Amino acid sequence: MTTLITGARGKVGQGVIARLHSDGHPVRAASARPAELTVPAGVEVFELALDRPETFAAALDGVRQVFLYPEPAGIQELVKAAEAACVEHVVLLSSSSVLGPDAETDPLAGHSLKVERALTASSLTCTFLRPDAFASNSFGWAYAIGRSMPVQLAYPDAQIAPIHPEDIADIAFEALTGDSLTGRSVTLTGPESLTFRDQLAVLSSAIGREIPVERISREAAEQQMSAFMPARMAGSLLDLWAAASHGPAAVADTTDSLLGRPARSYAQWAAENALAFTGS
Repeated sequence: MTTLITGARGKVGQGVIARLHSDGHPVRAASARPAELTVPAGVEVFELALDRPETFAAALDGVRQVFLYPEPAGIQELVKAAEAACVEHVVLLSSSSVLGPDAETDPLAGHSLKVERALTASSLTCTFLRPDAFASNSFGWAYAIGRSMPVQLAYPDAQIAPIHPEDIADIAFEALTGDSLTGRSVTLTGPESLTFRDQLAVLSSAIGREIPVERISREAAEQQMSAFMPARMAGSLLDLWAAASHGPAAVADTTDSLLGRPARSYAQWAAENALAFTGS
């Protein structure tokens, strides 16, 4: 049963490819820029751009499962192409943001929610993986930390339960090869609630030096963030962090509850990625 992996250049997609391939499952990696893919020997590589339906048929030919990155552009056409190709199961890398009260209008949730709804309305068997904050979001601090600058935050005491991307890949592998998650929607987190200050303290320990934290105004943070993302998305993130400053983040499903294996900690992620924060 061939499994097609979209978003194959990403950390989670790469992890799923490696797990399927090493376990002997036929796997096909897809990307809008297939020439940039690095995959194990024996893994097929196809062009598939989620906003270009003309790339769908060839990539889906002979495929029975799809690990899908949430891109709403072209999703209706992708569903039709998957049904026509007799795809049996789609595992979507969604987001916990779809569970928010304003998910319909929230720019953080919008992409994933539209894709979930299109899949739910289809004849396909679907599994929705809804991770919360990725531990790897901390790379956003790497520039400042690597230059010994303070990390500026509007809400340094916002609490999240960051999940290691390898945990997501482990759970996705189970969703694609087992039956315990088939047809389910699961919210995924790391094993513990941490404030941004806590995370920076863990990173400080990993790199062996202090990381100063500077609280800034929401307006200043929004201006900084809007240089890298749409203003509406920056505002949505800041709203989320403001709300998260009032108590511990909920710990949802982890590799412990779903797979019976301890979840990787944020400290483990920090140790594995410390070099990215040293400025070398």
